[in-house]
Amino acid sequence: MAIDHRIPVSLELLRQLHHVHKQQAELQGQLDRGPRQIKAGEALVAKASQELESAKQKLKQAKMSCDEKTLQLKSREDGIKSLQVKLNAAKSNREFDTFKEQIAADEQANLVLSDEILEALEKIDELTAAVTAAEQELKQQIAAQEKRVVEVSQRMLVKEEELVLVRERLAKAEKEIPASARPDYDRLVDQRGEEALAPIDLEDESCGGCYQTLTTQLIESVRLQFLIRCPNCNAMLYLAK
Repeated sequence: MAIDHRIPVSLELLRQLHHVHKQQAELQGQLDRGPRQIKAGEALVAKASQELESAKQKLKQAKMSCDEKTLQLKSREDGIKSLQVKLNAAKSNREFDTFKEQIAADEQANLVLSDEILEALEKIDELTAAVTAAEQELKQQIAAQEKRVVEVSQRMLVKEEELVLVRERLAKAEKEIPASARPDYDRLVDQRGEEALAPIDLEDESCGGCYQTLTTQLIESVRLQFLIRCPNCNAMLYLAK
């Protein structure tokens, strides 16, 4: 058990130190979240941009496919006209029947192709609408990100100013730590931050940091304002008001 009755320390000082450390940790956490929020917004913009590019590519491919079918239809229609000329100039029934059958087959194929072109045009309409929606989504994400960057930047400036004040209060309070306790305090703070200190839960007679049950003797030593550390987590203990 880490107890040193030779080092008296003010309970109010320990309370103040823990409170300021928690303020510092909260402010630092908010500052750390700022860049992550901006980065998350950038990811949303990038995603919207990728989805727009994908929608444009799909529309481009659909238009190319439709154009190919249209050219194929035009070529076949020209072929039918050529066959009609040959049909009219047929010199035998066999030639006549051959040209007639070929014309019929091409006309049937053109009917199928015409249906495919109509379907392709409908698909193009759908994909055009998808591109428009994707463009709108990208605009919204860009606007939201611009607003987010401004808000986060302004908030971070405020939090940075608050953090400076908190650190000043912390430095002032730390000057009151007994010189013999300062090395242990600095080491614990470096290792554990705000968890370097912990209140005692008198109802459960336990450490407020790790919930380790504490002996009556240890709690009494804290009450007498001696520097006591939790035997489990090593936090400097104090009595909460």
